[in-house]
Amino acid sequence: MGKSSFASRKGPSQRQLRAGELIRHALVEILQREDLRQPALTGVAVTISEVRASPDLKQATAYCAKLGGELSQGADETSVIDALNRAAPKIRHLLGRRVDLKYTPDVRFRRDETFDEAQRIDDLLARPDVKRDLGSD
Repeated sequence: MGKSSFASRKGPSQRQLRAGELIRHALVEILQREDLRQPALTGVAVTISEVRASPDLKQATAYCAKLGGELSQGADETSVIDALNRAAPKIRHLLGRRVDLKYTPDVRFRRDETFDEAQRIDDLLARPDVKRDLGSD
């Protein structure tokens, strides 16, 4: 069984958690204020729910999701994630100006699937047979 480069058996260190949160805040600011020149990101609201930093803080994975709304109806989530990854070098440059870390991490953007998982659990709990088994009507 291979060991993940982003977490040990004990989980991320306090240093990784602090750096991840610092990077997350900076990414949110960058996405709100900067023009990344990616058509798929025009008028699209993106939320960054979590950033996981590698133990050496040289890499970070940002988990994000497109928020709904009238402006963002045209872009699907896959194209938004792809656009963020295409803009990653510019985002890294802007990130270097906003965070005080020894190295500015390479950021990869991934789709945050926790919202889908939460919806799946809600749907499961709403099923009549599950409600019956749980004794809650």
